[in-house]
Amino acid sequence: MAPASDAGYGAVVFAASMMVLIGVFQAIAGLVAIIDDDYYVVTPNYTFELDVTAWGWIHLILGIVIFCAGVALFSFKPWAGYLAIALAILSAVANFFFIPYYPFWSLVVIALAVFVIWGLSRPGILVRS
Repeated sequence: MAPASDAGYGAVVFAASMMVLIGVFQAIAGLVAIIDDDYYVVTPNYTFELDVTAWGWIHLILGIVIFCAGVALFSFKPWAGYLAIALAILSAVANFFFIPYYPFWSLVVIALAVFVIWGLSRPGILVRS
């Protein structure tokens, strides 16, 4: 495999920064749901109905794990990149199910997760010479 270029290192730094940002966003959304159940407006008859407090704990825990993975990604280790991709996918899926509760926020986090996946899945990015 070819060694990563300067652009590759930039993509990893970008992805790591976005992971830290996603982690903070997830944790904030989780704390808001835990502290104030009535903040989020629940859509009636939503297929995947879950208690807002449960969503809060899911987002808070996921946010902390994603934040830690983003910090680990700054080490440029391949395992951190693979973990970041997996967590970005998990974050996107969790926010997809959270769209009826807070649409704009969820779509922003999904878009950031897609950028992380794109940045880390380019050839030669996770290989350091």
